Amino acid sequence: MMQKLALSIAALGLLTACGSGETSAPASAPADTPVATVPALTDAEKATLLAALPAPYAQADLDNGRAVFARCRSCHTLVPGGSNMTGPNLNGVIGRVAGTHAGFNYSPALKSAGFTWDGDKIEHWLENPRTFLAGNKMSFPGLPDATDRRDVVAYISVEGAPR
Repeated sequence: MMQKLALSIAALGLLTACGSGETSAPASAPADTPVATVPALTDAEKATLLAALPAPYAQADLDNGRAVFARCRSCHTLVPGGSNMTGPNLNGVIGRVAGTHAGFNYSPALKSAGFTWDGDKIEHWLENPRTFLAGNKMSFPGLPDATDRRDVVAYISVEGAPR
């Protein structure tokens, strides 16, 4: 199933090369730093990526995922090239080895976790970060609602797909 997602993400990269752009720059970038153009995903591209996700994420509500992810934005960015904040940038987190995003100072627990993030791991993390991996430094209390967690995982998977 992850191979299907990887193929969809690769195809999306080709599709978005000609898409309309949105701009973003790391929050720490000086005002005169050129702003990178990041292709915005179309609704059709989002639907394609969502459909490629394994169950139950393929049935998620991306609008609810975006609304719930608003709680995460005080600590995390999701756009390509976004800055690390209190937490790391989450663009491309699906498929990334835990504790390895460049430039972020992870806790020893995450640096030595030894697993790769996938939807299930992120969902369990979001349920209660403190009990998922003892010794991590994330202070977020968790998302108790399973539907909200599913929708956030899908939102991160789609909006945070590398492009």
